Amino acid sequence: MRAGDWYCSMDPEIDAQRMKVFDAVHLHNSALPSKRGDIHPTLRALLGTAPDSARIEGQFHLLYGENLHLGEEAFLNVGCVVLDSARVEIGAHSMIGPRTQIYCADHHRDPKLRGQLIERALPVTIGADVWIGGGAILLPGVTVGDGAIVGAGAVVTKDVPAGARVAGNPARAI
Repeated sequence: MRAGDWYCSMDPEIDAQRMKVFDAVHLHNSALPSKRGDIHPTLRALLGTAPDSARIEGQFHLLYGENLHLGEEAFLNVGCVVLDSARVEIGAHSMIGPRTQIYCADHHRDPKLRGQLIERALPVTIGADVWIGGGAILLPGVTVGDGAIVGAGAVVTKDVPAGARVAGNPARAI
């Protein structure tokens, strides 16, 4: 999985890691916001990088934890989904809108292998000072450059250059 090779997503070792993260995410989502802080401590401990200034709102969903790397003052608004089977990096001062979905899993094109739950994981990188509008979807392997803006509801299927503004499905320069 870490090497970007094809693997079976229902491996017992992988399941055990997901369950630890699911429990931590549940604690994060169910804690009173005034008691939870910016990121529930149990969840923060499982993340790859999570400075004290980063914030994740509730109704969050995550798979592995260790692959999520947040920069200073990175902000994930309510209801974000991060399927971090590969590295997901969110740069400093970037704002991720509500209900944004970030996917790393790339399922096999061969229906027989797909039926056997064979997939590979491709990283997603979001630079510094990026604004991702609510409901956007970032597909496996994309990079959003520093200072870019992704419009609400956009489906990002390919890299977004630094400073660019994109919107639509698929996302295109505006």
